[in-house]
Amino acid sequence: MKQSLIIEDVPDAQLWLSDALRDAYSQIDIKTAATLNAALAIIKANKFDIALVDLNLPDGSGVDAIYQIKRTSPDTLVIVVTIYDDDEHLFPALQAGAQGYLLKEQPRKQIVQRLKGIESGEPPLSPAIARRLLRHFNHQPPAKHVHLTNRETDVLTLIAKGIKLAEVAEMLTISRNTAAGYVKEIYRKLDVSSRAEATLEATRRGLVKPE
Repeated sequence: MKQSLIIEDVPDAQLWLSDALRDAYSQIDIKTAATLNAALAIIKANKFDIALVDLNLPDGSGVDAIYQIKRTSPDTLVIVVTIYDDDEHLFPALQAGAQGYLLKEQPRKQIVQRLKGIESGEPPLSPAIARRLLRHFNHQPPAKHVHLTNRETDVLTLIAKGIKLAEVAEMLTISRNTAAGYVKEIYRKLDVSSRAEATLEATRRGLVKPE
């Protein structure tokens, strides 16, 4: 690990995470951003080996930063570091491309251990998050068959990658209204009401592969 980015708006937490990264990787270079807009500007101009991302930013969600990092630099290891341990934060972050999820309530020593474990193939997950993931997937009901048309599958695949609706329409050479109609029909068929839910449900059903 040589280049890193920390997206965190609280100065003390930013410093704490910087120290943890240096404890794990002594020679690492660290860039920081305190807002989503600042992070997006840095992401546009740089590539990173690892990024630590808080979800609650003053001007938006860290999930948007995760989407952008994975679109511009798919090899970057993105790890959420947050206080939130609920499904509403966890699953959208993972679907956006996060490969780890650590809770700030853990002592810094444990965070450092999780970061060091990356190089030996250990997933950077807080124990509480690992248990939540196991409970979630162990209690999923059998999936009923849902038929999507080829074009609906195309649209679902693109929105699952975080691509905006206008870009989906352009890539598929259709109007924005037509693309929106496809999304509405996908939501109806999958019985969901958001992009994150649609992507998770589609992934679970094998309609798209996780990133």
